[in-house]
Amino acid sequence: MINMKRRTFLKGSVAAGAMGAAMGAGLLTPRMVLAAWPSAAFEAKTVDSALDALMGSHALESSDKISIRAPDIAENGAVVPVSVTSSIPGTEAINIIAEKNAAPLTAAFKLGKGAEGFVSTRIKMGKTSSVIAVVKAGGKLYSTGKEVKVTIGGCGG
Repeated sequence: MINMKRRTFLKGSVAAGAMGAAMGAGLLTPRMVLAAWPSAAFEAKTVDSALDALMGSHALESSDKISIRAPDIAENGAVVPVSVTSSIPGTEAINIIAEKNAAPLTAAFKLGKGAEGFVSTRIKMGKTSSVIAVVKAGGKLYSTGKEVKVTIGGCGG
């Protein structure tokens, strides 16, 4: 038992030392990761301004090649499971919007080349609203939505 604790301590010490050395050498910089954060999009108060900040446009085209799975009734708005599947060729990004939230953009995913057009997450919803999936493919924005009824609000309600 004592040997196992010592091994765990040594592994943790080696890992922490390697992380410290990498950060000291400039190989890991938290600033680089945070630089890509689209804060203006996540702080926007309307759907159009969030899409403008994130995608540069809010011109959406409805598509039946996008499917969104979310519950019809969310018992708790703090944890609403949502999954989006896109069969549009060349899907570059998938974004999830809760239309009536104080900050409507709830999730933004950039997909690599050749990635499957699928994401799954849990979002917060303050009240009953449309959940909109916005997919970017070939420089155009496509969308579909679903109404989700919230019985207990998750955004401070």
